[in-house]
Amino acid sequence: MNNTSKNKPTIIESKGFSETSNGSIEDENIENNSKKLLILAGTFLLLISAVVVTYFFYPYFEEIHLERMNNFWGNALRIGGIALLATHLGFLVYLLVLYFKYKVVDSVSDEQLPFISIIVPAYNEGELVWKTLISLAESNYPQEKIQLISIDDGSKDDTWDWMKKAKEELGDRLAIYQQPENKGKRHALYRGFNLGTGDVFITVDSDSIVKENTLRNMASPFVNNEECGAVAGNVKVLNNKKALIPKMLNVSFAFSFEFVRSAQSALGSVLCTPGALAAYRKDAVFNCLQDWITQTFNGQPSDIGEDRAMTNMILKQGYKVLFQRNAYVYTNIPERYTNLYKMFIRWERSNVRENIAMSKFAFGNFREGPKAGTRILLLNQWSKILLSYPMVILMLFFIVSYPLLFITSALISILVFSSFQALFYAKKHTVLESFWAYPYSIFYTFTLFWITPYAIATASRRGWLTRELPKATEAAKA
Repeated sequence: MNNTSKNKPTIIESKGFSETSNGSIEDENIENNSKKLLILAGTFLLLISAVVVTYFFYPYFEEIHLERMNNFWGNALRIGGIALLATHLGFLVYLLVLYFKYKVVDSVSDEQLPFISIIVPAYNEGELVWKTLISLAESNYPQEKIQLISIDDGSKDDTWDWMKKAKEELGDRLAIYQQPENKGKRHALYRGFNLGTGDVFITVDSDSIVKENTLRNMASPFVNNEECGAVAGNVKVLNNKKALIPKMLNVSFAFSFEFVRSAQSALGSVLCTPGALAAYRKDAVFNCLQDWITQTFNGQPSDIGEDRAMTNMILKQGYKVLFQRNAYVYTNIPERYTNLYKMFIRWERSNVRENIAMSKFAFGNFREGPKAGTRILLLNQWSKILLSYPMVILMLFFIVSYPLLFITSALISILVFSSFQALFYAKKHTVLESFWAYPYSIFYTFTLFWITPYAIATASRRGWLTRELPKATEAAKA
């Protein structure tokens, strides 16, 4: 075991978990906590008000309902709404059953652990890449079984300097490389895969911190399960104490990984191994590496969605993709609305592209054993995409025609469906933090509803969208 892991909390705290070294920071924390409590209080006041308004205006809403019942479109809308609600609830129940079937793969002994190659691509990360590399070096994985590689993808800031600092501290335990120009994360990973000599490749984003047991928990499923081709890590929000958006997304991330991916893992069909932390069987990677690096969409090279694309190509080979709930990685989330929606646009464009790619093999005999569950997961993905335009059109129609009905219905729906996420988080983590599921749902419903329709319309566009330096910074460096 590596005793240097005792320093891990220091790394995490230095990135925003807690700072109480002087009075001004303490005062700032008190002020921020007061704002957060006001936001939570305002959220529940808004939701309760929606319930009260619905109660007092029930005769008016009932009149609208009866009026709509007297025409074809009203009836069609009602039947369609009931069908969608039933489908959504049925899918949640299905995931719940799978969730209870899920089991974490226990860590194997040091002797059984495979030789691993850890690949950390970096672009404009600055000091964060150093913290990432140090956290990986402090893991309790046998050091003689680790090859640690980091690749600077033509950064425009001081990322390379911080990588050299890590190299000075870690010596031969770390190998660093520099791309001649920015080619994109996929090309940085491609270089890392070709440099890797391990039996298992583990990819980690350069703004992420792993816990001391993360690496061994990621590598263990490959030892006793020959069908395992890839493993997804459990991504947590690192900067959830620093800003409101990460605070809200913290609950959403927990639900997405610990509930949804647990359920998918029970089918051996996790749909995406996240860029923040993923592990791949070497043979599975090299079976599809050339197709992956030369992948195109609509005639253009694919420079986004490298994680979902690799997952698809490994699933296509007949391998299973699992999730390790006990393999934690803490990663930074955008703190500003502009960066957040850019990240979501990139994710949704990737979903559109990779759903198409997955549909080409998922309905065939792509692997032995049951395949219906995998297809259900894919169909659910498609339903969100195909219904995005009709739902936006309906939303705009109700806003114009029946604004009070729309607002109250939307808020009550948020109250009901967000409670599932909140209850899950409260049971697994803390009750107080679980309440952030509600303001996030309001935030998403009213400010991010346009993401999926826009991503569909612009699915062919290239570009990472985030992690670019401010223009003023670039000009100063020039």
